[in-house]
Amino acid sequence: MGIAELVGVVLFVAVVVLAYFAWRRVRLLRAGGVHVALRSRLEGSGRGWHLGVGHYRGDEFTWFRVLSLSSGPDMVISREGFEIDDRREPTPPEAYAMPTGAVVLRCRGNRGEVEIAMGPDALTGFLSWLESAPPGRSIPWAS
Repeated sequence: MGIAELVGVVLFVAVVVLAYFAWRRVRLLRAGGVHVALRSRLEGSGRGWHLGVGHYRGDEFTWFRVLSLSSGPDMVISREGFEIDDRREPTPPEAYAMPTGAVVLRCRGNRGEVEIAMGPDALTGFLSWLESAPPGRSIPWAS
């Protein structure tokens, strides 16, 4: 196999992978998803921000990383026991990886700490979802 053929194969694979990422993102957004950037704070790792798409599934908020080959969610956040510890504006170096006009929420749940960044509309929906409870379930602060 010559160099030109090898370069052609590599370029073809790169185009197929990029097309898959684009198709996956569009599919997730059309299914009712919202743009969300997430940074896991599990075990103090605090790695960088990752852009993704979030979905509400009953008592769970599922997050799918945009640049992932996985078909399932990369993180599942359960509404029960999930609390917001802090709310802030993103720092200038962080803003590149977030939706426009994003607000950063530092949260704590059963799986540890996580930071979530989302735009104003997505934030309103997330806060409403977090504070809501299905019929028949008591809300601790309403008693």
